[in-house]
Amino acid sequence: MPTISIDKSRLCKSLGREYTDKEFDELCFEFGIELDDTVTEENGDVTWKIEIPANRYDCLCEEGLQLNLNVFLGRQSMPNFRVVSPPNGECEVMKVDKSVESVRPYVSAAILRNISFTKERYESFIALQDKLHQNLCRQRKLVSMGTHNLDTIKGPFTYTALPPKDIKFVPLNKTELMDGERLMEVYDADKNLGKYLPIIRDSPLYPVVLDVEGNVCSLPPIINSERSKITLDTKNVFIEVTATDKTKVEIVTNMLVAMFSMYCAEPFTVEPVKIESEHNGESRVVPNLTPRTTEAEVKYINQCCGLKLSREEICTLLTKMAYIAKPNPELPDIIDVDIPVTRADVLHQCDIMEDVAIAYGYNNLPKTFPNKSSTVAEALPINKLSDLVRLETAMAGWSEVMPLILCSHDENFAWLNHTDDGNTAVKLANPKTLEYQVVRTTLVPGLLKTIRENRKHSLPIRVFEASDVVFKDDAEERKARNERHFGAAWCGKTSGFEVVHGLLDRLMLMLAVGINQTGAIEKKEGYWIEETSDPMFFPGRAAKIMVQYPSGKVIEVGNFGVVHPSVLEKFEITYPVSTLTLNLEAFL
Repeated sequence: MPTISIDKSRLCKSLGREYTDKEFDELCFEFGIELDDTVTEENGDVTWKIEIPANRYDCLCEEGLQLNLNVFLGRQSMPNFRVVSPPNGECEVMKVDKSVESVRPYVSAAILRNISFTKERYESFIALQDKLHQNLCRQRKLVSMGTHNLDTIKGPFTYTALPPKDIKFVPLNKTELMDGERLMEVYDADKNLGKYLPIIRDSPLYPVVLDVEGNVCSLPPIINSERSKITLDTKNVFIEVTATDKTKVEIVTNMLVAMFSMYCAEPFTVEPVKIESEHNGESRVVPNLTPRTTEAEVKYINQCCGLKLSREEICTLLTKMAYIAKPNPELPDIIDVDIPVTRADVLHQCDIMEDVAIAYGYNNLPKTFPNKSSTVAEALPINKLSDLVRLETAMAGWSEVMPLILCSHDENFAWLNHTDDGNTAVKLANPKTLEYQVVRTTLVPGLLKTIRENRKHSLPIRVFEASDVVFKDDAEERKARNERHFGAAWCGKTSGFEVVHGLLDRLMLMLAVGINQTGAIEKKEGYWIEETSDPMFFPGRAAKIMVQYPSGKVIEVGNFGVVHPSVLEKFEITYPVSTLTLNLEAFL
């Protein structure tokens, strides 16, 4: 969890009383955070280090924590964050060029007008950006923020993407004029910014924010311009937020302006910016600080918490957690809840229920047994079956392996001489590396990669795995389904076809599936093999496994065969390999 450091005396002053370490630790527990450490500086100042839950972005700075604790203690009400018109009546404009669509397509912005900075406020403003970058923004990969002195730049602004050589500006806290390529060289060894360079380094175009005169304001997600640097004397702050995630770009913008709009001449007010997107024709005014409206059921909250609270009591508790709640005038079991813009983590009424429990006090919740009836735990049938198959295979002398469930697209398809029809594999939208592009649809790539990494070991190599594969399935709510499969691979100086065939017979005997020698569809249970032309296998050395149920239904449950040399070449294996795969769910 992220940790923030706050001066004890300053925080106690904002809370209206002095707290001992023990008293403040208890307050933190009641609110759902944790006092991690107390540090005494050389000058005698005391700093509290406080752990913040990963979902409470609104407590990642001193301003947010003060606000939430004061609301929790009943010392103040949640402020009304407002978007106000600019002094001249016309919004600043951010024009979005279509060139950014392939690099960093989303942008949001806002203006804090007539803000007053002190040294502490300025440091907190920068620290909040750093905390958000490290957590919600995923090291700037999803979102990055740029803050600028509006009095040194002029709108309308343009968000575009340019070749590195065409981007020239003086980076923050530097004096040298650099282009994009030179900037990459200079910051490559920088311990703070160097880790962000790979986000855009290999792109032919770099995202950049320009003012009306073509001056560079920032090169997201790397660094801002020295020209628009904010200082303690800055009065008007222009905030631009660029992202690859449409939802998080608005969350980050709202969080930043909500926390520091309290220092504006008119507290809790934000000036909007009009976004005009060329690549999708969208035009919108941001930020939107209107609270989200939802509903919560009194019965659900009481059942989960083991309480018997009235609607009015629940509304009072929710007020302590910064909500605006009131009983629904028409439905007796419903509470209407307004979720403040700072609570982007609230997605369901279970989140509201949790906040009711926090406000009521976890230590005050009644202690009850979960259930009056006795129950006995039992393994899921598919897990029990998997364990039986794993045990039987291990006793036959095979070694179990556990490869990763993610693999590259080529490993799952092209390297196995298979074609992707687009409707089989679940693909990652933004894979971290080329090795993890899809969720595997077969266990074979993992087994072959295991053999590749152990090819210097003595032969034969006999490995197996019983685990899940994933397929697209529009009939499921999540649009995908898991299937438990079994896979085994033999690598030796001979193909080992008869070895994997023997393993198949052993497993079928253990599963009490009789052998049907004729392969005819008869009114009895059994299995047989038929030749298959799967391109993953050597022609004439592959078979599909057929099973007939007592009802007469016949299905294919797997296959086995000698792996084709072209497949082995892709996986850098120089000895023959035979594989066996089974769909275990067919035997339940």
